[in-house]
Amino acid sequence: MAGLVHAENRRLHALAEAAACNARADAAAAGVACSVETPHLSYPELVISFQSQARLHDLIVLDAEPEALAPYRGLIDALLMVSGRPLLVVPPGQEVFRARRIILAWDGSVHAARGAADASPFLRAAGIVEVVTVVGEKELPTSVTGADIAPHLTRHGVNVRVQTSPIEEGDVARTLRNHATLTHADMIVMGGYVHSRLRELVFGGVTQSLLKESPVPLFMAY
Repeated sequence: MAGLVHAENRRLHALAEAAACNARADAAAAGVACSVETPHLSYPELVISFQSQARLHDLIVLDAEPEALAPYRGLIDALLMVSGRPLLVVPPGQEVFRARRIILAWDGSVHAARGAADASPFLRAAGIVEVVTVVGEKELPTSVTGADIAPHLTRHGVNVRVQTSPIEEGDVARTLRNHATLTHADMIVMGGYVHSRLRELVFGGVTQSLLKESPVPLFMAY
């Protein structure tokens, strides 16, 4: 048994080294500075390592986890809450990154405002940013509407328009997914909502649903 475990560890280490080598080569070809690490860690140790590294960088890019609530709360949950950095969560099958057409999911919350601020480099570079507010699911703040945030974005050089969408089948996430598909959006920017339950951090319904199924990458901030 010990021999099998050792052989599996060697195989995993070789895979990690190959991935690191490919990352270095891709970065060099793109003219991007790159450093890689391939430590052999348990899952809890891996989460802690990611948290520490995340604070030293501008943006965290992660594959979408098979389940939003993985064991130990998952990397996405942990990094969103404690890294102080935004996340770009990439759905399966996404091979090319584009951000020419962006949806800013807006509900007037502090999390949505943080998402808009952290995503500002992408928003300024986009061809069009659509501020989308889904109505009909809950009472939204009337003091900071999509029409209110639009002039602020415009002052920062963002080409913006405002869209109010009625909720579809009582599901905000479904409404955003369908709108992203119909408008051929490249990315959704949103505030990641988390609430406390039984002393554990659990994603809010819209955040959890989009993490499980999104047609485009999700830019998230908390």
